[in-house]
Amino acid sequence: MPTYKAPLDDTLFILNEVLRVTEQEDLPGAGELTQDLMQAILEEGARFVEEVLQPLNQVGDEIGCRRQEDGSVLAPPGFREAYQQFCAGGWLGLTQPEAFGGQGLPHVLGNAFEEFLISANMAFAMYPGLSLGAMAAIRAVGSHEQQQAYLPAMVEGRWTGTMNLTEPHCGTDLGLIKTRAEPQADGTYRLTGTKIFISAGEHDLSENIIHLVLAKMPDSPDSVRGISLFVVPKVLINEDGSLGAANQLSCGAIEKKMGIHGNATCVLNYDGATGYLIGERDKGLRAMFIMMNAARLGVGLQGLAISEVATQNAANYARDRLQGRALRGPQNADDRADPIIVHPDVRRMLMNARAFNEGARALALWGAMLVDLSESAASEAGRTEAADLIGLLTPVIKAFFTDKGFENASNAQQCFGGHGYIREWGMEQFVRDARIAMIYEGTNGIQALDLVGRKLPANGGRALRSFIALVKTTLAAQQADETLAPMMKKLESAVGDLEAATAWLMRHALTNPEEAGAASVPYLQLLALVTFGHMWGRIAAAANAALPTAGERASFYQQKLTTAAYFFSHQLCETVTHRARVEAGSGNLMALAAEAF
Repeated sequence: MPTYKAPLDDTLFILNEVLRVTEQEDLPGAGELTQDLMQAILEEGARFVEEVLQPLNQVGDEIGCRRQEDGSVLAPPGFREAYQQFCAGGWLGLTQPEAFGGQGLPHVLGNAFEEFLISANMAFAMYPGLSLGAMAAIRAVGSHEQQQAYLPAMVEGRWTGTMNLTEPHCGTDLGLIKTRAEPQADGTYRLTGTKIFISAGEHDLSENIIHLVLAKMPDSPDSVRGISLFVVPKVLINEDGSLGAANQLSCGAIEKKMGIHGNATCVLNYDGATGYLIGERDKGLRAMFIMMNAARLGVGLQGLAISEVATQNAANYARDRLQGRALRGPQNADDRADPIIVHPDVRRMLMNARAFNEGARALALWGAMLVDLSESAASEAGRTEAADLIGLLTPVIKAFFTDKGFENASNAQQCFGGHGYIREWGMEQFVRDARIAMIYEGTNGIQALDLVGRKLPANGGRALRSFIALVKTTLAAQQADETLAPMMKKLESAVGDLEAATAWLMRHALTNPEEAGAASVPYLQLLALVTFGHMWGRIAAAANAALPTAGERASFYQQKLTTAAYFFSHQLCETVTHRARVEAGSGNLMALAAEAF
């Protein structure tokens, strides 16, 4: 059976020594946030996920969700009781405003806990994860009355939330949706249509489910310009806030999926269900993107979280499994074989994952801090820069994290040899669960198109210029240090590859849009590696500064420097290849006729 230990030391190192969160005066709740408070919260969060949620992970996979004859859905055994403990602990309200019953702490702290939650039980984590996205949209575009009606119960966890976009005939192209919203005399709407792939769409964990549904009104344009957003409760809410009659919607089926069996992915049928317009008419897509951007960052975190738990188990197995002898000679003289961790190829898989996990954790937490600063920085310039940066990095975090998360889960399974293919070890579940993250909330190819087609050219390329300036500041600050200088030289070269690839895109994509499409994925990977280089530069600098007075923690900081050196020597060098792919153009890619495939 797989195990999981929350990476507390690494997380606290990033929060306290790399990002210096408690010194950021612009963060929500900054006045009350201390290192001791963060440590206490994360220690309790780690205990909860390790003791309560991780033991349910295989149960959720093997038994899954069960649809009843009346259309209701039962979550896997133990999930309901675990969810009650989750709510009692106040975890759903960790970063929510105090005005709605939350604790008002920064997103960066909530992000740290969310990684633990997903690693322990990804399917369970999706239930509150969808609620967080729905709450973000209601806070952003809901009226005061709507916020008061829905948010307190959602923050408490008594009600959960979903997002309803996809329909059987359309996924990314939301302009094709057919769900209709008929206006009623009392100001409500009757929604009719079918939505598919609705995560947490029906279950027995909460009293009510607040669905946010995209639909078109009869006289609206039949395109993305005619989409509105509606709140459609599973159970109607009386004027006094109590629950009333069941709404006219039902779960038609639970999708039979490759993974995340513990989360109910539903077909939802709306049969004249009562809904309420939220936000402006025909501006629903803009409102839904608030949820989608939050969800994309959450899905990126899934890539990291599965990579982390899979790597932990692979490393434990590699230390224990005796097989063959080390190439440099026997290392375990008391036995007939050495542990497989002595073999360079096993080390390659483990080091690749370790360098990713620790770099991705730093980037995810920095990204969450940028979300905080985009909302709460004291100056407009500070809010704008933070919003620019997180906008640029969102497709990178979603796509690169999930690509590498799946790759690392697969390599972790490989470390087990034949045992990795056997269910009881749990590795094949990690591989199956990780695969969905590359698909939902916009496939990774769509993320790459979003990056080169929208994020790069926005505001004349302002976001990328800000990012490159930050990286060059890191370079300038660290190039004089003899320990860091070799790493910084490699980062400087990688930044040159990024600038050259960007210039190539600027010259060619405007005249031939297919050049942007052909270059989009390698460009995203190139930007991701430079972003990781920036974070590893900051990690290495923090570790190097702490090392002389580290005492008993010296080995921790030395491991950071060793892993940083591995990233810069073995992974950052791939920017050369990605630049070459960008500059290769679309000609050979698009040359064959469709009939040739």
